Amino acid sequence: MKKQLYINGEWRDSANYADLLSPYTNKVIAQIPQASKEEVEETIEMAHQKRKEMARLTAYERAEILEELVLLFKENRQKAAEIISLESAKPLKFSVGEIDRTIETYKFAAEEAKRLTGEMIPMDAAKNGANRFGYTIEEPIGVIGAITPFNFPQNLVAHKVGPAIASGNPIVLKPASQTPLSALFLAELLDQTSLPKGAFNVVTGSGRIVGDALVENPLVKMITFTGSPAVGIGIRNKAGLKKVALELGSNAGLIIDRNVDLEEIVAKCVTGAFSNQGQVCISLQRTYVLEEIFPAFIEKFAEATQALTIGDPMHATTDLSAMIHPAEQERALSWVDEAVSLGAEIITGGKIENGVFLPTILTNVDATAKVSCQEVFAPIVIVNRISSIEDGIIAINDSDYGLQAGIFTNDIQTAFHASKALEVGGVMINDIPTYRVDQMPYGGVKESGTGKEGLKYAIHEMTETKLIVWNQN
Repeated sequence: MKKQLYINGEWRDSANYADLLSPYTNKVIAQIPQASKEEVEETIEMAHQKRKEMARLTAYERAEILEELVLLFKENRQKAAEIISLESAKPLKFSVGEIDRTIETYKFAAEEAKRLTGEMIPMDAAKNGANRFGYTIEEPIGVIGAITPFNFPQNLVAHKVGPAIASGNPIVLKPASQTPLSALFLAELLDQTSLPKGAFNVVTGSGRIVGDALVENPLVKMITFTGSPAVGIGIRNKAGLKKVALELGSNAGLIIDRNVDLEEIVAKCVTGAFSNQGQVCISLQRTYVLEEIFPAFIEKFAEATQALTIGDPMHATTDLSAMIHPAEQERALSWVDEAVSLGAEIITGGKIENGVFLPTILTNVDATAKVSCQEVFAPIVIVNRISSIEDGIIAINDSDYGLQAGIFTNDIQTAFHASKALEVGGVMINDIPTYRVDQMPYGGVKESGTGKEGLKYAIHEMTETKLIVWNQN
């Protein structure tokens, strides 16, 4: 199946193609165009020419376009989910869940398009502000360059495309090399809406060529990127005066206090640690459990993990399948081996069977081991004993990352203390750090990035605030 680029509302062949392999079967599932720098530059120029037409759209028209897209996703829910599972090996039930979230995300974007307002400025609060009337308006900034990852190939794209349309900006999308089919399917759907042709474009290919062209082109006014810290930092260094929003890595931590319902918590932890093979920015990676409940927790956690169904991602009952690439599975295995060499104990998993890296629980993990201090992005979770809540807070904060963290406790003072003391962008009280709904502000500190996603917040990032002052004298 030979795919095409989507540029200026047209489907185009490219001079070069690359095979796209299924992560689970390792068989070719499509041939993907590899855009040249010249093709990217042409796409950016065409998108730039659409900026005035996009800016003229009314709030009603922008919302209507997004509502049309919502209906198309509802009609194509199963097909969109199957594409995700085919190209990423995400188990089908989680792919369906992603499409449901994608629908919600575009719905939020449609609603926020109608709420994009400035504010009144009390000019006369200043000594020389008498007889002046001030207010702000939010104006679209121009071409948005979006660079997206493989792990949520529709919903994380929606968090960039939705706000761009809602704020009246044209967009050029560079999807992850492993998951271009979802982005191209999105183009098929948007092509059926009343969005002006050329306002949305998909250019597939290597990050070195396509990504760099987006970052370096002066007609692109903002780069919104989700991916690794190393790439994100590189983008920031090359972007000059462009706006840059970076959603980067994490090694999300969780504290479990005494006197809590372990049955409920274990179920959440299994979901948080192993959904999408642990390939989630806020996947539960580090778990710190009060020592008096540690034996009971680890026993229940291991039992629930071993009950997961492993296999073909296209089967409705599968819980866990292959990681995105065999090399990533080997990398994860080497990290487990390193942790064991530093004194860690494997409770379950820690190996590859039938092409799938098994869900893995480690304990007694040294804080310097890669599975602790770096982003593992694999179905690996560590569970360590702590003697106090403060020990858990110190352990979570001892990280270069700070996206989200969680704590289970029935003590309100403990919860309030943790909410203030944890050095992260979001604290989940009585929930796993993997919890996210799509309208909430989402973003981290330290090497977890800059800027916020969540529709209202991303839209603000994609506009410029203009001040208007009337002199009534």
